[in-house]
Amino acid sequence: MPQASVIVVGNEKGGAGKSTIAIHTATALLHADARVAVLDLDLRQQSTSHFFAHRRAWLEANGAVAPMPIEHPLSADGAALAKATDEEALARFEEAFGQASEAADFVLIDTPGSDTAISRAAHGLADLIVTPMNDSFVDFDMLGVVDPVTLELKRHSLYSETVWNSRKARALKDRKTIDWVVLRNRLAPTEARNRKRLDERVETLSRKVGFRIGPGLRDRVIYRELFPFGLTVADLSPAIRPVAMSLQHVAARQELRALMTALGLSGFSDGEQIAAE
Repeated sequence: MPQASVIVVGNEKGGAGKSTIAIHTATALLHADARVAVLDLDLRQQSTSHFFAHRRAWLEANGAVAPMPIEHPLSADGAALAKATDEEALARFEEAFGQASEAADFVLIDTPGSDTAISRAAHGLADLIVTPMNDSFVDFDMLGVVDPVTLELKRHSLYSETVWNSRKARALKDRKTIDWVVLRNRLAPTEARNRKRLDERVETLSRKVGFRIGPGLRDRVIYRELFPFGLTVADLSPAIRPVAMSLQHVAARQELRALMTALGLSGFSDGEQIAAE
């Protein structure tokens, strides 16, 4: 049987937009008729799990139809599992992952903004690691360390080490390569003062540790205002319009297309065209 492709959205820093990237990637794949299983490893926050719970409730209340993922929660009480031993958490993760990988074309794993045993295990199973970072040296510190005087790159950081170790172990075990894409997420509409310096450091680090650089999603209101409904711009159509439409929604749809192309997930489908109102 063909094995599911495993996409891990990872970054050991909170607030970088991991869950936003995860839910948009999942819904884009769903609209391309892929079977998508979702595992939310952020056991305390569970933003991705809440999103799909909202989605189910909104669709039912409005008599609307949109594709749903296969969900495999690690526990009915995520906060309690977060306090459990690493052995118990890993056992729950391995069970859920096994079920998900048998049922889906893609297993999408949203990881917490911290280093945990199940997050490291997930990275080791990935075919594709997606790391969003905001447009600042604060987020870059998660990937690499710069000299405080010259701003020259000194070395890679702990998260880069985690991905490096995962890739090395995967190559030794399965002779497979883990693709790693760093997304420049939430870019400001105008050029920031430090944008050029940051670009240069990201490019330098990408050559040293071997990741690709792709476009993320800008900080648009539409991404936030659709979240309570469990919807994304991939869902918007003449039949599903919980908010007033504008040209900004069309621009957001184009960003999602660019994101999917950068991730090498070319199966993204436009579905029904969005007509600006």
